[in-house]
Amino acid sequence: MKRRSFLKTAALTTAGVGVAGGLYAWRIEPFWLEFVHRDMPVRNLPPALEGKTLMQISDIHVGNRFDYGYLIESFRKAKALEPDFVAYTGDYVSYESPEQHRQLDEVLAHTVTGKLGTVGILGNHDYGKNWSELDVATRITDQLHKAGITVLRNERTTVGGLTFLGIDDYYSPNFAPRLATNDLDSDAPTVALCHNPDVCDLDVWNGYRGWILSGHTHGGQCKPPFLPPPLLPVKNERYTAGAFDLYDGRSLYINRALGHLWPLRFNVRPEITVFRLRREA
Repeated sequence: MKRRSFLKTAALTTAGVGVAGGLYAWRIEPFWLEFVHRDMPVRNLPPALEGKTLMQISDIHVGNRFDYGYLIESFRKAKALEPDFVAYTGDYVSYESPEQHRQLDEVLAHTVTGKLGTVGILGNHDYGKNWSELDVATRITDQLHKAGITVLRNERTTVGGLTFLGIDDYYSPNFAPRLATNDLDSDAPTVALCHNPDVCDLDVWNGYRGWILSGHTHGGQCKPPFLPPPLLPVKNERYTAGAFDLYDGRSLYINRALGHLWPLRFNVRPEITVFRLRREA
């Protein structure tokens, strides 16, 4: 092949690969849901809860930026797994205007609930513009309660024999983690919910030992193979996605998000996590 022909063919091939990759990242991967299954060892787990499932759903981001019919279809698939517990870890909307409340109600009509309990916390986007609109957060909380989700705002609750500790969003005016972690019963089987994993590095946990479920990062949404994601909305760049040992009796799991701020993903598929509860040895 002559040099000019070779260069032309190479350029066309490169352009074709680029277009195909762009279409994949825009039209396929953002809607290619993965159910991630893994064990969750819990201290002092009651024998009756051994083998039960806890489903984590995070960052659904209902709004104007993608067709949220995908979320409803994802909820349908999640319901078929019949989880025992469901935990939502924040960012139910990408808030721009009161229109998002109507849109959220459309999605919440298909809410995935647990047979034994359903809990949730708020994320930064649930506080509206600049993460500071308390009236937006209050209305979203009311919507979630009506859909059967117990929203924990710096508090704890015990459902079905399992205690959930919920911390309000790090960036919100209502961030008060010690209200949730004070006077902890160290013998109670407990799972903590905290939208932003950076909170794990703050001195607010009062000796808590156990799992912390977070979201917020979306795993970076786009990640080169074998390399860390170039953009993460956290201070601690270790906190990408998946499980992390915090080396003090706490374990962190960061969900890659079901939704997205913008429908663009590469090498970071959307996720719903299904934990199987195990008694910690």
